[in-house]
Parts: sequence; C-alpha cells; structure tokens
Amino acid sequence: MNDIYPIAGRVTSRQAKEQQLKQRGIVVWFTGLSGSGKSTLALAVERELSAEGYLCHIIDGDNVRSALNSDLNFSDAARKENIRRVAEVCRMFLDAGIIVLATFITPREELRHLARHIIGSDDFVEIYLSTPLEECERRDVKGLYRRARCGSVVNFTGVDSPFEPPLTPQLTIDTDGRSVAECVDEVSQYLRPRITL
Repeated sequence: MNDIYPIAGRVTSRQAKEQQLKQRGIVVWFTGLSGSGKSTLALAVERELSAEGYLCHIIDGDNVRSALNSDLNFSDAARKENIRRVAEVCRMFLDAGIIVLATFITPREELRHLARHIIGSDDFVEIYLSTPLEECERRDVKGLYRRARCGSVVNFTGVDSPFEPPLTPQLTIDTDGRSVAECVDEVSQYLRPRITL
C-alpha cells in the first residue's frame, strides 16, 4: 500500500518559470577524477553565466556528502544511491527553470546513465574532464590521493576503485595545461544556445 502522493505545483509550469527567468533550465553534469577541475570549472562557469543574467545553482559532491547524503559510504550500492538522490534533486531545480551545475566524480557509466535517465536526456549535458590521473594526483588539493596510496582512504576512484571514461559525453575537456578561462569559454559557448530562450 502506497501512502505517498507527490504533488505538482499549480501556479506555473516549468515553461512559464523559464519564461519568467528568460532562460531554459538544464543540468550540466561535470564528471571526472578528483582533482580534474570539476568544481573549479563549475564555479567559474556559474560566475560567467550569472554575470550574463542567468540563474544557476551548483550541486557539488562534497557539499552533498556532508549534508543530504552524509549517511552514505563509498560502497558500490551507496555510490548508486548518492547519484540517485542527487539526480532527483537536480530534477527539482530543473523543474524550476534553473541551470544546475552538478560536480560529481560519477565513476561508472551505469551511474551516469542513471542520472541521465532520472533527469531526462534532453535536459542532461555531460561534460567529462579527462585530465590525466598523474596531473590530478599532482594537484591533490585535498590530500586524498596521498591518503589513498597509504591505505587510509579506501575505494578511492583512480587508486583502488576504477573510473570508466564516459562513452558519449557532449564535451570532453582536459584541464591539464589549459587556463580556467579557456575551459570556461568552451563550456559557455556550448551551453549558451541550449539555455537561451
């Protein structure tokens, strides 16, 4: 017996909200190894699009893991549940006409497919930061690779847990040797026709 009855807003539709915001909502899913530049790039894209009048919101893996999904570990089942919850939250923002910039390692194709399925293919843009492991590990801004190599962090993607490169991302960007501004320009040029009404 199901006692849950989801409601839908009756004041305005998604399309009406997008008209009000003068933009098309979309979910931009940044995937790649830790240290590949996902959060850095998303923050810079948010800054640029916001300056142009677009309403964006970043949903970052560390922020979600420290709050909404603080009950989850890094087992395969927990990673799947993490992405399922995140995709559902992204879909809620999308229904409000907001441009969502989601930054998640999302190491397996199955997980990215799950996110795309929940959000909807027409509203899902996958950007793969293909920065090599060596460069990500050299940056190691959080010290996670070092700790994973010492065994104090387990199931760490790129060390003792694999990363499956996306099969068909809309954009592939290697941040190694490129400025943030160059990467932002590439992302923004791709997004503008898709978010402009």
